[in-house]
Amino acid sequence: MTSRAPLPLAARCVLALLVLGLAWGLDTWRRPAEPGAAQAVFATASDKQAVDVHALKPVASGKIPMPEGALAAHASNLLAMPAGSKAVLTAFWFAGDRESAPNVQIAASQFDRDTQQWLAARYVVDRHVMGEQLGFGLRRLGNPVAWLDASGRMHLFVVATGWGGWAAGRILHLVQRSADNQLAAMEFEPVRVLPLSWLWNTSFLVRNNPLPLKDGGMLLPAHFEIGIKYPVALRFDRDGEFLGMVRMSQRPYLLQPTLLPQSETAWVALMRDHRPDGHVTAVQTLDAGQTWRDLPDLSLVNPDAAIAGLALAPGQMVLTHNSSAHSRQVLDLSSSADGMQWLSQATLARGTEGDEYSYPAVAWADGSLWLSYTDHRRSIAWQRFAAAGQGTP
Repeated sequence: MTSRAPLPLAARCVLALLVLGLAWGLDTWRRPAEPGAAQAVFATASDKQAVDVHALKPVASGKIPMPEGALAAHASNLLAMPAGSKAVLTAFWFAGDRESAPNVQIAASQFDRDTQQWLAARYVVDRHVMGEQLGFGLRRLGNPVAWLDASGRMHLFVVATGWGGWAAGRILHLVQRSADNQLAAMEFEPVRVLPLSWLWNTSFLVRNNPLPLKDGGMLLPAHFEIGIKYPVALRFDRDGEFLGMVRMSQRPYLLQPTLLPQSETAWVALMRDHRPDGHVTAVQTLDAGQTWRDLPDLSLVNPDAAIAGLALAPGQMVLTHNSSAHSRQVLDLSSSADGMQWLSQATLARGTEGDEYSYPAVAWADGSLWLSYTDHRRSIAWQRFAAAGQGTP
């Protein structure tokens, strides 16, 4: 009988991390939901007017300005600003020479309400500065997600990595330090790395917008991504204090959830599918996020690509997604009444083999549906949809 050679130290370390990650996954699945009732807020609630997604038509489009010298851009996020603000929207994304390049930082621009133009972009989060303030180095920054708390203060959640790739990322919680949230003065300071696991809080990432709640708090969708991939929901109160986490699915191949309320307490989350020949996947809660159950896959194909959805009002949902089975060369906008059955509404971008239109973001502001997405990893494109006679200056 021959004896097997022992595994190299590096392989044993990786195996240990995978085992720990799986153990943590089981732990989060058993963790009880944060107590307390929650009710979702629909995107058009502040408008106090009926909306028909089928009446929305494209009224404007273009490219968001890039920071000077930036060669690449990816993973944009759109934040609707309060009524009366000088800006309609704030857009965040990461930009630099390329994804994971040493000079990648978080960039921002705002759509000015008076001029109806995007302002010149600037960097608002520097990994070196953040690393100094946190007391440890940051190697990468990405996937910014913004939220306004009950007092109008801006919070930014960013994926930050040290050693390792994106699967070793942690969620960094930043908060507005500047006196106001105008682009020229915008500054952020770290609150902390979100305390999501005893494994150095590693391998939790964000991508899509929070779901606002009637109590002024929100539910932030996130996912775990080392060895296995599964979605989680992070609960925050009206001031941005982290309250707890609930695992949303038992399946090990789901990531980047987007939250869509069907009613105040019944919600669905749609997700990217990491399997070959995947479809948009779904889970549902009927008790405002305290428990979740897996649903059958949707008919929409998913080429292991990010999606983004928004529930404008009850029975009025939109979803942006790549509709080609094995590529990101087509980006579509679809609509639904229940979040499960979807109809094609518009093609946002269509290319040929090798083209990429990906990582969409959506927001509702000034009576319009706004969309942004990565265009060939070189820039961020945007489009605006509105009903006839609305959404234009």
